[in-house]
Amino acid sequence: MRVVVVGQGYVGLPLAVRAARVGHSVVGFDVDDERIKRLAAGESYVDDISSAELRELLDQGTFQPSADPRSCAGFDIAVIAVPTPLREGTPDLKYIEESARTLARYLRPGATVALESTTYPGTTTDLVAPLLEEGSGLIAGDDFYLGYSPERIDPGNREWTLETTPKVVSGINPASLERIDAFYSSVVAQTVPVGDCKTAELAKLLENTFRHVNIALVNELAVFAHDLDIDVWEAIDAASTKPFGYLRFVPGPGVGGHCLPIDPSYLSWRVQRTLGQSFRFVELANDINNHMPDYVIRRLVSGLNDRRKPVNGSTVLLLGLAYKKNSGDARESPARRVASLLLDMGADVRAADPHVVEDAQVDQRVVRVSLSAEEIAAADAVVLLADHDVFDLDLVTSHASYVLDTRHRLTGANVETM
Repeated sequence: MRVVVVGQGYVGLPLAVRAARVGHSVVGFDVDDERIKRLAAGESYVDDISSAELRELLDQGTFQPSADPRSCAGFDIAVIAVPTPLREGTPDLKYIEESARTLARYLRPGATVALESTTYPGTTTDLVAPLLEEGSGLIAGDDFYLGYSPERIDPGNREWTLETTPKVVSGINPASLERIDAFYSSVVAQTVPVGDCKTAELAKLLENTFRHVNIALVNELAVFAHDLDIDVWEAIDAASTKPFGYLRFVPGPGVGGHCLPIDPSYLSWRVQRTLGQSFRFVELANDINNHMPDYVIRRLVSGLNDRRKPVNGSTVLLLGLAYKKNSGDARESPARRVASLLLDMGADVRAADPHVVEDAQVDQRVVRVSLSAEEIAAADAVVLLADHDVFDLDLVTSHASYVLDTRHRLTGANVETM
């Protein structure tokens, strides 16, 4: 099939590459000219896609990156995989709207459109369908097919990839579901059909809200356990031996990426707007997780104070600017707030993260460095925020005078675990 994937970020590019790999003719469409230039040159900016794989598909002609809307013409199936940010607590769906209007110009009878972007229940039927109908003059479900299949990309996860992770699929009617399912069955090992698009949209929000709430639980527990002089990590290890009725979640410096800081708020917003009620679990989890970087700072200030050092004028080395290990994704990363707070307090902030590119949204006052014995020894404090495998943690404990470990990876007399 001729496939168009709108949005070539962490979700869209892996899907486009996988679809091309299994034999589809794929256009990777994105309005970002610089991004398209990099793809056309065979340069990948997504951890899960190698530049070598990208160049191979370009040479074969099965993958065509493009910023020209006319390249979307003639598609059999188009997938919308664009960002859905929050603006002051309100979902911003302008990228979905723009994508739908673009595709509508090239929509023809018998074609299929699938939405992957995370959003509130009702978006596919109440927003995307009318835009496609208005721009094409066709009727959804009769003249063309439409469905929703939430992305489940976990950057850096080598076990559960796009191909091996079960894919939830839905359609606005049985014929749409059949076509959506047929496409995704060609690119993933297993599909999970559900009855309608709202159910699929809610399933995605449920997955991330479940994680968000449970991470907030252990984050708050970690704060209280420290004040009670209890090793929360040992307690978690002990609880994890129970073979039923318990799932392991661990504390950290906060949550990041698109999923946890943003997705549950889509559900909370929808509940408030439609039902006039508060989704209290989500609001509480937001409050706890959003303030974990502040707690990291409090612990760091206390640790430096114990060593008779003020934050103002101290050199602090941050290890990891990404929101999770082995990823270059710094979106909504707690490291950004940690760095900002330290800078505002007068610290000299340096950061090592080979996965995060220089143009990531990190305060420009942060000095980017490579991890070395000299940098570690020169720091008054080292803060482990993302435990990338590339980091030599033995080097850290051997040369650091003081380490605050937010990931429970280090041991030693000079190490404090959050």
